[in-house]
Amino acid sequence: MIRILEKQAIRRQARPIDLRTYHWMVENGLVEKQAELIRGVIIEKMSKSPLHETTVRKLYRRVLAAAAETMLVTKEAPISIHDSEPEPDIAVIVGNDDDFAQAHPTTAVLAIEVAVSSQEIDREKADIYAEAAIPEFWLVLALEKTIEVHTTPRGGAYTECVICRMGDTVQSGVLPALRVAVAELFPG
Repeated sequence: MIRILEKQAIRRQARPIDLRTYHWMVENGLVEKQAELIRGVIIEKMSKSPLHETTVRKLYRRVLAAAAETMLVTKEAPISIHDSEPEPDIAVIVGNDDDFAQAHPTTAVLAIEVAVSSQEIDREKADIYAEAAIPEFWLVLALEKTIEVHTTPRGGAYTECVICRMGDTVQSGVLPALRVAVAELFPG
């Protein structure tokens, strides 16, 4: 943390930036490419481990195969949500490329985050996705070899969560063709 923000009185006086300012900063080269806006704060994204990348690739192929032709499947692409612009590892968005030529999507039907060393920030993103009324959010905990399926967003939080472990198969509620056996994602 920036040392000055460790002081509670100063932290109370700090002001987050809004999406418009963030977009201006990105367009003018003032934001690192490996960053995202979370709750008005520019957060540097962590480097991707081989486990993270492998898990994302495996999931991406399955999601892409299950998505309807009227949907976009994105990888680390921005979704503009109130005071944040997270870049989910995978998102399924209703629409086509031309629909988002002028602005990023503001919601999705499914968002997936793969956490190897980013569990804390990914849990914060869960609330952001719930606020955007994304009906289904998967938090893939690669080291634990589990998938948390969060559904039923209400009041800025998901109200239901099913935890799937080795031996279980995840069935998406929003993409009926998407079925993922947890054991298929993780090496022995």
